[in-house]
Formats: sequence, structure tokens, C-alpha cells
Amino acid sequence: MKTYIYLLVLQILLLFPNSSFADNNPEAGKRPIATIYGKVFCNGEPVSFASVQVVSSTIGTATDIYGKCKLELPAGGHQLKIQAVGFKTASVYVVATIETQNSFSVNLEEDLLHLEQVVVTADRNARKRTESSVIVNTLNSGLFTTLQTSSLSEGLSFCPGLRVENNCGNCGSNQVRMNGLDGPYSQVLINGRPVFSGLASVYGLELLPTSIIDRVEIVRGGGSALYGSNAIAGTVNVITREPLNNQYEVQVQSSFIGAGTNPEPDNYLQFNTTLTTENSNQGIAIYGFHRNRSPFDANNDGFSELAKIKNSTLGIHWGVKPGYRSKLTVDFFHIDESRRGGDAFNKPLHESNIAEATEHRISSGNLNYHLFTAANKELSIFAAAQSVNRDSYYGAQRALNAYGNSQDISYSTGSQFKINFSNNTLIMGAELNGGKLNDKKLGYTEFIVENGELNTTIYPNRQVANQKTTISGVFSQWEHRIGHFSLSAGLRIEHYLINDALSEAPEISNMVFSPRLNILWGLKKPLQTRVSYSKGYRAPQVFDEDLHIETSSARQVIHLNAPDLKQETCHSYMGSINYHIVRAEGSLEFMAEFFYTSLINPFANEIGTPDDKGIVVYTRVNEEEGAIVKGVNLETTWIPDPKWRLNASFTFQSSRFGAQQDFNETKFFRTPGEYGYFLIEYKPAKNLLFSTNATYTGMMLVPYFGPLAPVDDYGNTVGILNKTKKFIDWSVKTAYNISSPFGNFQVFAGIKNLLNNYQKDHDSGPNRDPGYIYGPLIPRSVFFGLKINNIL
Repeated sequence: MKTYIYLLVLQILLLFPNSSFADNNPEAGKRPIATIYGKVFCNGEPVSFASVQVVSSTIGTATDIYGKCKLELPAGGHQLKIQAVGFKTASVYVVATIETQNSFSVNLEEDLLHLEQVVVTADRNARKRTESSVIVNTLNSGLFTTLQTSSLSEGLSFCPGLRVENNCGNCGSNQVRMNGLDGPYSQVLINGRPVFSGLASVYGLELLPTSIIDRVEIVRGGGSALYGSNAIAGTVNVITREPLNNQYEVQVQSSFIGAGTNPEPDNYLQFNTTLTTENSNQGIAIYGFHRNRSPFDANNDGFSELAKIKNSTLGIHWGVKPGYRSKLTVDFFHIDESRRGGDAFNKPLHESNIAEATEHRISSGNLNYHLFTAANKELSIFAAAQSVNRDSYYGAQRALNAYGNSQDISYSTGSQFKINFSNNTLIMGAELNGGKLNDKKLGYTEFIVENGELNTTIYPNRQVANQKTTISGVFSQWEHRIGHFSLSAGLRIEHYLINDALSEAPEISNMVFSPRLNILWGLKKPLQTRVSYSKGYRAPQVFDEDLHIETSSARQVIHLNAPDLKQETCHSYMGSINYHIVRAEGSLEFMAEFFYTSLINPFANEIGTPDDKGIVVYTRVNEEEGAIVKGVNLETTWIPDPKWRLNASFTFQSSRFGAQQDFNETKFFRTPGEYGYFLIEYKPAKNLLFSTNATYTGMMLVPYFGPLAPVDDYGNTVGILNKTKKFIDWSVKTAYNISSPFGNFQVFAGIKNLLNNYQKDHDSGPNRDPGYIYGPLIPRSVFFGLKINNIL
């Protein structure tokens, strides 16, 4: 901790004396304020809500629905940058004076392939996608609207190399698999900060509604050099909405899950609005979401395959610009979510045969101060935190000892400084990340009548985990551009310390060096190639809530760590070829990305023998022989004309341990050798849109420990390893826009999982194996709804 504070203070002191603070510069303060008017259009049509920013300052605004804007700025010459979604970035130099009326006009070019889309996750620096040294995929709010998703989990499958799956038939926990690696290998960021803890991430993909999201940036491959522990497979950066203009949107949707069988309702309401002052010095965004989903029983055995969910989310983003070169932003959102799976939903939890239930109260906040200390010099100081309070019940056979409570606080704070000079960019920073988790089983009183007498036994609260994690580090990245080449190299030095009061090894610590090297050839060229190497790691956490309990009346799984568990390390090698054609008669982009990841000391599970109470222990150990994950992601986007847009991706991969694991198998479980998706949009008229999409998943291995599994000579279930069938999840949607003086309306309807390729062999009864679940997230479902806004 002390080392980190010294490094942070030293960094700030070294940077400030050489900085020229325009906000505090007396000469700058004497400069009169001028007003400049602008108009942004494309082919004669106004471009609404385009961003107009003064370079190396926080002065900026957005165009209105007529493509017009007004800026108040110091008199003199300024470079303006104009950006809008779906258009190429433009730059114009203006001279503002107080004697005359100043104006400018800009004609933007369309960017149908989003080649000049700005991304920040790849190297902590805002940069065009084509200039990024690694491939970055962006899922924006427009895609979520086309897919008609209510939560983040439904949209992530439409990114190359990613799959989202349900892991538990009782509670519905899910995870994202990136390039064949399990969910804990991917780092989920909220506005660039690693505060989304392991406890929150168990249900986190379904907890986060898309209404709060502006965009999601995904980077595949080791990212520990920039984002620390757990970024082995890659990073998923959730960026919440930010106010740039005055707009609003309200949407209501109703769905019927299991249409044609036993349909159950799934309804949600969401809204968002952004407001800015006339001079754009302040802005606020408010968003909310409410969902109510009934449980769904696929095989009529009285036990749910999809959990009952109620979710209420409210968030706010506030930004203020104290001066020409500084900006302060505050983000906050709160989620209240309850879910329950099992049976007997009309009874208390301990009166059911099986119940897995949670009540989450999550609060997340982010504070960021941004300052242009001089031309081409930027300083950011940030602090973020997240609090999770979760009540839970994981029990079977009317158990009273299955109630629990988990309290988790995670935080991230630090600073970053960026310098642009000549053809170089240097980024350096320091961070302190950590958290504290308390998990306990709640006490209860047991009443037993024996021989006509009432006996009372009181069981007190029992601590399950008491863990504290502290990770401090410094990082630096240098990028050099020359001709058509871009070379970037980075290094992160981190020290982690994990304390657990209940563990046999109460303290685990180590110093970790995480380098990265990226080379891009083809800057501003239609053909680009990239190669990269990165080293990542995953700390040996004493408690990992991502391995939660799956219960049945015959079997209860408990996960423990081996006393000598070591950190997991990876070496990630990637290469890609990207080619695009932009022509008046059509645009095409193709990408092939090759990946090879070597895991050293990977985590694996040793399955123990169930005791007389049906409790079986999974011990997490290090696999000495390591593991290799390799494959290729293919993606193409084709826009033959303005009416059509087609996007598709397919992945071939192999994921194997170096030695045999459970069931004498080397392949990773629940990991298909091939998977992919396609998305087609057709707009025959200005107000009419048709879309269809599908995901494909190949065969994979899924273990089964239910009542149909074989038993050994002692009557213990030994399980079997099943091969699943290939399946396609196909959906269709249509939407129609109506403009009126009272606002813009959109009515929409569609069907998800049209072919109903839902799992057909769900386990049944109270002894079922809830972990034996695969296939599409939901069965065939019909949905329809209405959206009202001022931005259609």
C-alpha cells in the first residue's frame, strides 16, 4: 500500500511542474469568449447528435436534430474534431473572433463498416479501430436494439470468439466463454475499472440491463499488462451512457417464454434520458430498468429450468467542465435483483424440495477527473467502487442450514498520464485494486420432539469465507508509428496479497510481471496484419464465488482450494489479417484472427467421493502438464447497398489439458470445437426494418451426475460424460417507425429460438443434476413491444 502511494504521488509531482495549465493560465483567462456556429451534414442531409470537440480541451457540444450547433470558446484559432456514429471522423480548423459572426460547415462521409469507430479498451487510449494495435469488437446500443436484448448476456454471443451459456438449471447462473476459456479468465470492466467482483459476476451478465449501456468493447487475448489479474482470455468493458445531447427513450416489452408449450411471461420496462446545458458545460444521464420473469418448467416435472427473476435498476451519470481543459464525471447505478429456481414457488424457501435463490443489492460508482495539462498531455485521476450485499439460499430436502449472506466490497483507484509527441504515445500510470468479502451461513433453531419432550438446538452463524485482496501496481505503454507500421510495447508490475482468516494458508502473495508486444502493419491501408504477444495471470483466490453450489436432494457440491494452489499463468500469441473494401456499390470487411494460448499451472477440479449425506467436494488444484487453447476466429461484414447489412462469424478451436482429467478426458468440458453466428438486417423502406439472427454451437462434452448416472460398488454416483448434439438458435424480428408531432414511435415483434432447439433431455425430479444444462438460453419465445423517443 505505501509503495503504491509513493509511486502515485511521485508521478503527479513529476508531471505537474512541466505542465502548462490553460485553466489557470492568466493569459488564457484574459482571452475574450467568442461564439461560433456550425452545421454538420452528409449528402445534403443534417447529421443529428454529432459530437463537436475542440482538440486538447474539454470544450465540446453536439448537433441538434437539424445538424446545427453552437460553441462558446476563447477567441483565436482552434482545431475541431467532428464525430458521429456511422460516419468518418472529420477535422476542421476555425478562427473565432468577437468582431464578426463565426461559422463552419462540415460534410461527413459515411462509415458503414465502422472502420473509424473510436475505441479505448485496447490500450487505454481513444483511437480509431483501424489504428488499434489489437482487434477490438464493439457492441453498441443499436445492436442490442436489433437483437432485442434485455440484458448483457443475450448480446455477447454476437461477438467473434464469445459464447454465453447457462451453467445451472436451478438458479440460472451464466458465464461468457472467450476463445474457449471459462468465464473467470475474462476481466469484466465497468467504465474501464475492474470493480465487477467474482461475487457479482456469478449472475452479472444477466444482472446488467442493456438500457444502462452505451457500448461494450471486447478485446480478446491476454490483457494483464493493462488490466491486471484475470484478463487472460480478454476483457469485456461495459461503458455506461454519457450525456451528449437532449434526448429520451422509453420502451416496454412483453415476451412469452416457451411459446407453443407452457408459456410463461417475461415483461420489462426501460427508459433513459440525457440532458445538457446550452453551453454543454454540464450534462446528466438518467436510466432505469424493471423486469419481471416467471419461472419456466421445460419438462413438467415441477422444477424450473429458468429461474424466476425480478430486477430493478436505476443509474445516473453527471459531468461538469470546470474549465476549458478539465472535466469531472460521476457514474452511479444500483441494482436490486431477486431470483429463485427449484420448486414450490408459493412456499418459503426451506419448505421446497430444491431451492436456489438470491437477492442482490449492488451499488457501483465511478469518479473520474480528466485534465489536459498542456497540448497533447492528458492526466486522469480516478476512483471506483462496488458494493454487493447478497442474501442466498442453496438447499434441498427442506434444509434450514442453507440460508446465507455475502457482503463484498471491491475498489479501484489510481492515475494515468498520456503524452503524444511526434509519432509516439506514452501512457503510464499506477493503480490500487482490491476488495473484501465476508460470506457466512446463517444460524437457525431446530425443534425436535422425542419421547413426548421438546428439545431445542441452536446453531449459530457459521463463517464460510473472510477474504481480503490487495493488488497494487504500475504500468506503462509506449507506441511508435512510422509509415504504415505501429509498434506498441507495455509492461505492468503488480503485487498481489490475499488474506483469508479461515484458510490453512492465511496469506498468499507474489510479484508479477506482465509484458505485452503488439505490431500493426497497414495503417490507413485496406489490408492490415497484426501480431501480438502478452503474458497474463490469474491469482489463486481463496474464495471464488464463480464456483457456486449446485444442489439437488441427492447431491450437494462444495468447492475448495488445494493448500498449495499456485497462480495460473498464460502466454498468449495472436495474429490477424483484416481486409476491407469501401465502394459506392457495396462495402465488405473480412477478418481472420489466429490465437494460441499456453496455460501454465491451470486450475482443474479433482472430484471427490460423496459422503453419506451426498456431499461431494471439488478440490481446485494446479494441472502440472498445463493446457493449450488454440484456434481461429473468422468474421465478415457485407453491405451490398444501404438496404442490407450482413454480419457473420465462425470459430474453430481446440482446448485441451496436457494430461487426462476427469473421465480420462483431455478436452475442456462444455467447450465446442466450432461455433458462430450471423445477423442480417434489411430496411426496404425508411420506417420499416426486418432482421434475423442465429447462433450455432457444435458438439461438446457435458458431465452428468443425476439419477440416471451409474454408481460404484458402494452406491456412490460416478457420473457419465455425454456428447451433446449440434444446435442452432434462430430468431426473427420486424419493427416499424412512426413519426409524429408528439414524438417518434416504434412498434416491434418477433420470435426467438424459432426452431425451438431447446435442450430435450433435461434431468427430472428432486434428485436431478442442475449442472446438466446446455443449448440455447431460452426456448421458443414470442415478444412484442413499443418504443417512444425523439431520436428515430
